[in-house]
Amino acid sequence: MDLQEIFVSRDEIIKNAIKKLDQTAKKILLVVEKNKLQGIVTDGDIRRWILKNGDLNDTVERVMNQSPKYVNERESYRAKEILESKMIEAIPVVDDYMEVKDIIFWNDRFQTKRYHNSLKNPVVIMAGGKGTRLAPYTKIIPKPLIPIGETPIVERIINRFHEFGCQSYYMTVNYKKNMIRAYFEDLEKDYTVDYVEETKPLGTAGSLYMLKNQLKDTFFVSNCDILIDGNYADMMKYHKESNNKITLITSLKHYTIPYGIVKLDEDSKVKEMMEKPEYDYLVNTGMYILEASCLDDIPEEQFFHITDLINLYIRNNEKVGVYPVSENSWLDMGEFKEMEKMMEKLGVK
Repeated sequence: MDLQEIFVSRDEIIKNAIKKLDQTAKKILLVVEKNKLQGIVTDGDIRRWILKNGDLNDTVERVMNQSPKYVNERESYRAKEILESKMIEAIPVVDDYMEVKDIIFWNDRFQTKRYHNSLKNPVVIMAGGKGTRLAPYTKIIPKPLIPIGETPIVERIINRFHEFGCQSYYMTVNYKKNMIRAYFEDLEKDYTVDYVEETKPLGTAGSLYMLKNQLKDTFFVSNCDILIDGNYADMMKYHKESNNKITLITSLKHYTIPYGIVKLDEDSKVKEMMEKPEYDYLVNTGMYILEASCLDDIPEEQFFHITDLINLYIRNNEKVGVYPVSENSWLDMGEFKEMEKMMEKLGVK
C-alpha cells in the first residue's frame, strides 16, 4: 500500500481523520511531519474521543498517541514479537531519523487469529421478520438465508462471533422458520443453535422473554441483516467496565445536506443561511450487549421493541451506554441498495 494513504498531520481535523480511517479500512493513521513519525491515531482513540463527547472539528493532536510503539527498520524482524506482546494490530517501521519506511499489519503479514477465543457469551440473533423490503427474494427464502456471496447473511454473522469464541447461539424465528432450521441442521458446525419460536410477532425484544430461564450471563443481540467489523471482545470489556445494563453498538454517520438551509426568527425573517451544512450522528446499528437481568423487564407475550426497553431504562436512570464503530465497519442489507453495498465491501458477487 502507499504509505501516504495513512499519513495525517497533527493539524488535520478529527472529522477528516475519521473519513481517512474509513477509506483505508486499516484502523490506524500515522501522524507525521515531513514523513517523520509524530504519533498514531487508531479507531480506538477516535472512539474514546466520541465517548467523551469531543468536538470532531478539533485537531488530530487532541486524540493522537504521542508515544506509539514502533520498530527500527534494522530490527523489523521483531515486529511479530512486539505485535503479539502488546496485542496491537500494526506497527510502524522507521529509520534512525524517525522517518517512516513501512508499516507492518498483523492481518497482512501473519495468518493466525488474534482473538484467542476469549468470549463465551451467548448470542441472540433476531431472525423472525418477513424481510418485506427485500421482496421478492423473501417470498422464496427467509431474509437470514439470503446469500452474500456463497454464504447466508446469518451464517456470516455467526462466523464473526465464532472468531471470538462464542459457541451458543439462539435464533428467534417465525417466518419460514423450518427453512432456517433445515439449513443449520445440515450444516457441519462446532457450535450450537437453539430456536425461540414466536407464535405471533413480538417485536425486537418481546421474544427475548422466552429465554428468561436459559440466559444467565451477559449476552449479545444482533439483527439478522447486519455485519459489524469490530473487536467483539473489546465491546464486551467496555460494557462490563462501564457497568451498563445495555450497550448499543453505534456507527458514526456523516450527513451533508445538499442544499442551502434557511433559518427564520420569530418574525419570519431570515436570520441565517447555511450552505450544504454537515452533521454527524451516532446511529443505532442493531447490535447490542445486554445483562441477563434485562430479561426480567420484558413483558410476557407482548409486542415489545428493544428501543422500548432502552427508553424504560433511560426513564429509570439505569445506565445505557454506546460503543461506537466507524461508518465503514457497519454493513447493512435491509434493502437492495444496502445489500449491494455489503456485497461490494465484502468483495463477493
